[in-house]
Amino acid sequence: MVVLSEDDGGVRILTLNRPERLNAWTAEMGRRYFDLLEEADRDPSVRAIVVTGAGKGFCAGADFADLTAIRSGDYARDNTNERDERPTTFPTTLRTPVVAAVNGACAGLGVVHALVCDVVVTADDAKWTTAFSRRGLIAEWGLGWILPRLAGQARAMDLLLSGRVFTGAEACAMGLAVRAVPGERLLAEAVAYAKELATQCSPTSMAVIKRQIWGGWQAGLDEAREEAIRLMMESFRRPDFAEGVASFLERRPPDFPPLG
Repeated sequence: MVVLSEDDGGVRILTLNRPERLNAWTAEMGRRYFDLLEEADRDPSVRAIVVTGAGKGFCAGADFADLTAIRSGDYARDNTNERDERPTTFPTTLRTPVVAAVNGACAGLGVVHALVCDVVVTADDAKWTTAFSRRGLIAEWGLGWILPRLAGQARAMDLLLSGRVFTGAEACAMGLAVRAVPGERLLAEAVAYAKELATQCSPTSMAVIKRQIWGGWQAGLDEAREEAIRLMMESFRRPDFAEGVASFLERRPPDFPPLG
């Protein structure tokens, strides 16, 4: 299987599994990955998702066989029936939080797939690069929109124009990841973080917060404030609110209901 799936408590762990190619992206991998994300999002027992890569890479970008086929004009002919209508930004539309554990090489399209996750944890020595300008390409799949919002325009310009390699530690310092840790601890820390979401946080609250953040980047402050007031009034009427307050007062772990 090009993407593996396993459960650890309320956490679904998805592993990109082409280690001999540093998990370079293919149409087959994309379909399998998105299918598994969709399956996890429908499963009420799954409260958080962790995405990582097998071997030494997270995702080294588009597979060069596909790039070569595109250059020769063969890709469009050969892949007509393989195209997936779900966009690269598909993880942002899920209700379940998605945590990227960037364990190694993260290049081009791999950077996009990391940054459309909700939270990124990276190995401090992982090698990141946008790479597009060095392949005669542009900031694809929305990265020209996402990167300035995460790292600021100056840093986004640097990373996209130069296509230079930078480390996970630098990615964290720029705001692309919330934590940079030694590689041998990466998956354990990412899963521990996801388990905290799974056991301590309301699935409904997290789903609404995801929608507020990913959907609010184009909204003005006044619009975002008014929308937050409406959503807060809704949250007061949910059982999640009663359970969150009760568990705090009774000093016990919360028992939030699953997503409907």
